[in-house]
Amino acid sequence: MTQPKPASSDGVAALDRAIVILDAFAAADRSLSLAEIAARTGLYKSTILRLANSLLRGQLLERLDDGRYRVGPATFRLGALYQRSVVAIDILLPIMRDLADRSWESVAFYVRSGDVRTCLYRVESKHPIRYTIREGDVLPLLAGSGGRVLAAFSGQQGEPYETIRETYHCLSVGDRDPETAGVSAPVFGPGQALLGALTLSGPSTRVDAAFLQRMKNPLIEAAARATRAFGQDASMLEQAARKAGTETAARTTG
Repeated sequence: MTQPKPASSDGVAALDRAIVILDAFAAADRSLSLAEIAARTGLYKSTILRLANSLLRGQLLERLDDGRYRVGPATFRLGALYQRSVVAIDILLPIMRDLADRSWESVAFYVRSGDVRTCLYRVESKHPIRYTIREGDVLPLLAGSGGRVLAAFSGQQGEPYETIRETYHCLSVGDRDPETAGVSAPVFGPGQALLGALTLSGPSTRVDAAFLQRMKNPLIEAAARATRAFGQDASMLEQAARKAGTETAARTTG
């Protein structure tokens, strides 16, 4: 049985009790009744019902048709983010910092969470005027270069996703936001599992189509470097980076 935890002197009592409710669920529990939660936590049923409403709105709990409760889908998303962050932070951040230093623009790493994407890590631009997204921010999946890369390598059909799968990158100018632009490439882990999308972005007044074309090669190379560090064969990304570099050189000389 989970015993109720005393409220911390520097915390919020309601939040402490909500955590106690979530802690009442064990790995073997598919669902719990209100009475079972009350017995395990020592909280009044009226208190549980009040706090459960907030947990339901946040999708940390779900109420079944029979009135029982189970842990909600938001806990799965948080757990997935935690698992990725523990493994990824030491690998990704140095690569992202190198790319940000080279481009002077912001670099982010996005992961898919259902039908949206979440910014897991971010290195800010060195420019005083920059496109600001914070770690933890949630953005649409089917808009912006990072979202489209995640959708493409998650099996989204049609264009532009077929082309993204062929070229291993996506450029977008004003796709999600008319004042921003970016270029993204996928990062893979063992078993060719899609881990996320590496994105370089900034204000479209500065990060225009020509700039994105020049940054395709460094961005895809960075994604290949990260993929290799995660233990996956990066040959397809390396080939895509070489092709992007050749195209950039041809545009410059042409």
